[in-house]
Formats: sequence, structure tokens, C-alpha cells
Amino acid sequence: MHRILLATHNPDKAREIKEILSDSTLEILTLEDFPGLGHPKEDGRTYEENSRKKAIWIANNSLQISIADDSGLEIDSLDGIPGIFSARFGGEKISYFERNKKILQMMDEIPEEKRKARFICVATIASPGGEVKSFTGICEGAIATEMRGEFGFGYDPIFLLPELGKTMAEIPSEKKNKISHRAKAFQQIKDYLQKNEKIWETK
Repeated sequence: MHRILLATHNPDKAREIKEILSDSTLEILTLEDFPGLGHPKEDGRTYEENSRKKAIWIANNSLQISIADDSGLEIDSLDGIPGIFSARFGGEKISYFERNKKILQMMDEIPEEKRKARFICVATIASPGGEVKSFTGICEGAIATEMRGEFGFGYDPIFLLPELGKTMAEIPSEKKNKISHRAKAFQQIKDYLQKNEKIWETK
């Protein structure tokens, strides 16, 4: 069985990625399995820069084939805010409930037709041997007028899927993990691994 290291300490993200990859034969580890390893500073200007930097650093320092992703919520009427700063929007220590509340307050006067938004995920796989490949997943939607739903995490309660009439937090994980931005990016990772067995030889 091949081993993959997910470059994250976020338990929600790790659980979601493991569910997306659950039909594979991979042994999936996280940074919790490598205490003391550390991780690089996420100071890139794009999702891809952050994703590549994390994946390459973790692969080189763990000697494991590693996958890192960087993702964010982009809102058209707010000029793309919060974007690459989604995980830290409003401050490092505040909860996602507070972040969602802040965005809803910022959009209080914005009409339905101008609430378009999207989730973006860039996932990068890197090997200690130097192979690096990035994949992008995008999920289009809109910002709801209130938080709804108990599933998911992060901005899911305010991200509306117009074709379903539900927020991302109102659909179960089995559904989300087929249509989300992260699901789309990691499906490409799975396809890439199936077609590139040589990556396992670079360790």
C-alpha cells in the first residue's frame, strides 16, 4: 500500500480529504503523525504558491510523498475578499461562526443578484524526488443571507448552491465530497496517481 502525507493539522480538512480519497488504496497520514516536523510559513500571493510551498517543504522534510492544499472563498461584490486570507479573515483567533457573521454583515445591503461567490482549492502533490504537480477545483455559488446547516465546516453555512437551493452545510458529506472545490481538485490528484505510478519510485 502506498503512503501519502496530508500537509495539514486541521482535523476537519483532514477528515474531508480522507473521505474524498476513501475509495483509493492509499495509506493516508497527516502532520499529527509527524510531531515536531513543523511547516513553512504561508506567505504566497496565490493559492498555488501556498499549496506548492507547503507540499514541497513537507515532502523534503518528511521524505514522504505529500499533498498540500490551499483554498478560499472569493466574493465578487467584495472584490474577492476573503480570498487567500480566508482561514485568517477577521483575525487569527476568531471562530468560523464569527467570520461568517462578519461576512454576512458586510453584505447586508447587497441584493441577491450581486451575491455571487466561489470556493477555490489548489491541491499540490510533491515527492521527495522533486516531482510536483498542482490541480485546481472550483465550486460556483452565492452568499446566503443567513447561516444555515449543520454539516461541513468553515464557510459552508453561508455558501449557497443555487441549483440545490441549499448551503454547503445543508448537504451531507457524501454529496459535498462529489461537488465541492476540494473534491474536484483531489479527484484530479487521484487520476494523476493512477496514471503516474513512477512517482512512487522517486522516494
